[in-house]
Amino acid sequence: MQPKAVPTIVTDEYNDNLLDRLFIWLFSHKMAQALGAGSKLSGYAGVVDLSKQIMQGRNAQQQQVIVAKILQSFVPTPVLWAIRTFFSPTRLVCVLNAWFASRMFGWLVGPCEVIAAEIDLADGTVRSQPSAVYIKKCRYLADSGCVGMCVNMCKVPTQEFFTEKFGIPLTMKPNFEDLSCQMIFGQIPPTPETDDAFKQPCLEQQGSSRMSACPKLN
Repeated sequence: MQPKAVPTIVTDEYNDNLLDRLFIWLFSHKMAQALGAGSKLSGYAGVVDLSKQIMQGRNAQQQQVIVAKILQSFVPTPVLWAIRTFFSPTRLVCVLNAWFASRMFGWLVGPCEVIAAEIDLADGTVRSQPSAVYIKKCRYLADSGCVGMCVNMCKVPTQEFFTEKFGIPLTMKPNFEDLSCQMIFGQIPPTPETDDAFKQPCLEQQGSSRMSACPKLN
């Protein structure tokens, strides 16, 4: 069954406070360093513009490598090693990560809140725990309007960063109909072959066929 068409995206206005603007500037600075080029745009528009520059002339894997480099630049390697070595992904650790993410990533993704999620455990059982972050309308997806940018520049590298570098499994489930998203800590991410996000067509305003996956996902 093909995904449903989405309505034309309407971007929201955000009143970024001083701390939000500081994080946006720092993130833009890290992106520019990894890319080796800056943006003529400032603020959040600069983040989106730099993301588009990273996508230009690069395949999905190359884009993800650059974003992984950006994410790792925020946390020293010894800290990543210590967290991965001494903290197992227990229920408490996953819940605390969701709480932290809901309060630290609002400047990037917009308003969000912690909700309960069903986690598939290694023994085949399912456990409900409040370790998911519900993003009401992803600012990054709405402002970029691009499925490929969402998956290649956010979903995949963020999943890999937490799952592999922190040792805390994370699955991100973007909803391309209402532009919401869930970050589920404790849930091992699916493979690209089984992940519906990799079958998602371009959003309506991109003008591409709704019958095939977004070409920027390849």
